[in-house]
Amino acid sequence: MLSSYRLPCLVSGCPSTFKSQHGRTYHFRTFHTNSNLQANPGQRQSTPELPQAPQQQRSERIEHPHLTALPCDADGNFLPPGAQSTPRALASPDDWTPFENKVQFLVADLLYRRVEMSAANIDLLMELWGLSVEGSDESSPFQNHQHLHATIDSSALGDVPWKCLITGFSEDVARDAPSWKQTDYEVWYRDPDEVVRTMLDNPGFNGQFDFCPYVELDKDRKRCWSNVMSANIAWYHCDVIATLRDVETRGAMYCPIILGSDKTTVSVATGHVEYHPLYLSIGNPHNTVRRAHRNAVIPIAFLAIPKSDRRYDNDPEFRKFKRQLFHASISAVLQPLRPGMTRPVVRRCPDGHYRRVIYDLVAFIADYPEQVMLTGIVQGWCRSKCTASPNNPDAISVPRTGVLTDELICLLDSKSLWEKYGINDDIIPFTADFPRADINEMISPDLLHQAIKGAFKDHLVTWVVDYLRIAWNESQANKILDDIDCRIAAVPPFPGLRRFPHGRRFKQWTGDDSKALMKVYLPAIVGYVPDDMVACIASFLDACYISRRQDINEDALNNFDHSLSKFLRLREVFRTTGVRPTGFFLPRQHMLTHYHTLIQDFGAPGGLCSSITESRHITAVKKPWRRSSRNNALGQMLMTNQRLDKLAAMQADFVARGMLPAGHMPPPNVSFLPRPIDNPPARDNDSDGDDDDEGPVDSDMNVLGHVVLARFCVRSYPGALQELAAKINEADLPTLTQAFLSEQLGIDGIPAGFLPYTIDVKVFHSAIATFFAPSDPSGVCGMRRERIRATPSWRGGGPRYDTVFVVEDDERPGMRGLNVARIRTFFSFVYNDVVFPCAFVEWFTTVGVDSITGMWVVHPDYICNRRHKAVIHLDAILRAAHLIPIYGRNPLPIQINSVVSLDTFKAYYVNKYIDHHAHEIAF
Repeated sequence: MLSSYRLPCLVSGCPSTFKSQHGRTYHFRTFHTNSNLQANPGQRQSTPELPQAPQQQRSERIEHPHLTALPCDADGNFLPPGAQSTPRALASPDDWTPFENKVQFLVADLLYRRVEMSAANIDLLMELWGLSVEGSDESSPFQNHQHLHATIDSSALGDVPWKCLITGFSEDVARDAPSWKQTDYEVWYRDPDEVVRTMLDNPGFNGQFDFCPYVELDKDRKRCWSNVMSANIAWYHCDVIATLRDVETRGAMYCPIILGSDKTTVSVATGHVEYHPLYLSIGNPHNTVRRAHRNAVIPIAFLAIPKSDRRYDNDPEFRKFKRQLFHASISAVLQPLRPGMTRPVVRRCPDGHYRRVIYDLVAFIADYPEQVMLTGIVQGWCRSKCTASPNNPDAISVPRTGVLTDELICLLDSKSLWEKYGINDDIIPFTADFPRADINEMISPDLLHQAIKGAFKDHLVTWVVDYLRIAWNESQANKILDDIDCRIAAVPPFPGLRRFPHGRRFKQWTGDDSKALMKVYLPAIVGYVPDDMVACIASFLDACYISRRQDINEDALNNFDHSLSKFLRLREVFRTTGVRPTGFFLPRQHMLTHYHTLIQDFGAPGGLCSSITESRHITAVKKPWRRSSRNNALGQMLMTNQRLDKLAAMQADFVARGMLPAGHMPPPNVSFLPRPIDNPPARDNDSDGDDDDEGPVDSDMNVLGHVVLARFCVRSYPGALQELAAKINEADLPTLTQAFLSEQLGIDGIPAGFLPYTIDVKVFHSAIATFFAPSDPSGVCGMRRERIRATPSWRGGGPRYDTVFVVEDDERPGMRGLNVARIRTFFSFVYNDVVFPCAFVEWFTTVGVDSITGMWVVHPDYICNRRHKAVIHLDAILRAAHLIPIYGRNPLPIQINSVVSLDTFKAYYVNKYIDHHAHEIAF
């Protein structure tokens, strides 16, 4: 009889053999090298170095040959190669100026920035603090709120004061003229050159900052677009600069200026209070830094908002004045940058070196109404990118440029410009006052308003409702819509997933609501709408998720084109069913056809999305307004912004001098190897006490995926394995644990008494997955974490047992190398002085890809009519997975909810739309 073949361990010298590929994978990830973990350079390893496999060809970066960002001295003289940078400051490592000590700074930062404590409460806290130390040599950090504010104000770091520009109607005004002509308008601004100087001198950007435009090629020699400096527009503008001023700009550093503006309302209830902030960023910091708001997006102006009586709302003269005031104000605010656009200026950079810097207006982040105001394009036409007409969208169009617009204005009258080309010649854009600037070229893609809130929520979701009302009578259509809402509400929980307990029936939609609905909408409509309609929305979602990635290579761009073409072809189902009988020329959907070129021009769209400026409204406008007295609030808001900028600048300085860790907190304690014997603290109750489901991780570690147990074990469980099995009603747990350990150690068979049933175990209700997901909200290095839960009671309700991706084969891509399991218990035990963190899981079987939705399908795995279960090592888990039931064509029973949905259905979709990282791995 022939013995069965066993797979050998791939590590030379290891005697272990295995029955299956997944057994070898689990062993390798646990005892040798977890391919998801990449230790930081210079990190000491507690195990001997193993023979390394031949390295694959790495990506290549080709930098611009002319603007090479050569270091220079403070006078602009180039330094010899390898010269050290000039020390940033001579302050000692214990100099906390203007604060007396570390505690005083941390208290000020806590009260003013983090907690946003009111002045009265600061006074009370300082009084109580003083009473607590009365009779000793100590005192409270500050006497009162005035002392705290004055200390922050005395800092020179980040000090860019606000100024006021007063303007108004330029012509002579009659006494009976409307009020808007007689009003003087205040534009509050700060010197943008000083803002850029401060931004460039931020040491916190070091390591996440591009000095030169570059072309990035991956290991297959294919182009990759990510940050602004990797895009075509930066390279092209550097070519233009080099051609015009070769001698002056050779060796200079290119600094692309990014602007953004958007009106925001802070209070509808108290008089519709609006503000119009103008933001500035630069393209050198990586997109992850800009999205994380690490002082890379700064308000530089609050533009005037002219108001008048209702009778002037549609008055052409008033509307023209508003547009001209808008552009003239931006031009005036940006004038300090103009000299640096033609001749380099010397600026210190995040690495401490001085460089000769040349500025350039490159991008403007704006939503649709703002884009109309910026470009002078008639509403309904393509915004700035082509001359496609809303009356004939399929006609041949040409790219819209400033040169073309100027030529048309010279040749045609205003009526012809408006009707034939969609041009409003009343507007002279602010870019006319700056070299190399073209407002048509500067308009960047806007994922939030064009794809997420526009094409998805306002169009596709609305069209599905319209279809149901056409296909069914009103009563039946409402029943179907109610069941779709029930399906959405029954989706299993997931870290960070916004719940829809009553479906979609709420009035005020936010961008976050639209993003959350995108994650769970598709399975809810399957069976109620035609298959082509489902496939159309699936194709749109794929195109949207690809365009929202942080890194987009040629293959991804081709996949985007394929998904978008499929969407544009399949959306005809909405025409044939009577939903859109007049066609589809919708500016927000039309802009998607330009995304291929826009990605090449600007890099990954997520780095220049209006969600960045909208979220910046919270810290720069809305929170400062709430902290104000509401009486002449703008001045108080400006002071709040200035103090926040100073605190951020001081924090960056203290971190750079080694006086503070980044974020005031030590980096997360992530173990790269099996943990030594330890005794984790315990909790008496069933809760692990951790409510932080997910979020960014600010760390420079390089982890593709790693899972560790929670900080606290749960004391209410028995300590012996046999008793634990009885407690959780899983009689096979001891046998499966022995099988797990024998596989881990490469032992064939399970010797009697190999693992005593009385072995001490510790149970946990959650584990933390840390992984590299730069396309999702993450830290500056692209790291993100999520909490995977296995608890019998979640937030006072029913149980929650999450599902995970388990790595079966590192060598196979996507779902072909992954499996899905449901966590039933997290536990750990010690064997031969080694801690084994484990998960007791139920397996799912992968069926294949659904041809309509494009999602993988799994169903619960059974052996002899019992769920197939196993014990696996935590190192085999990549991260959390999200399953959505395949609901079928029947209404959902009322008793089915999110608590029981994973126990009820026969098959599930693997939800690749739950986040961008899942979309990149679950293919």
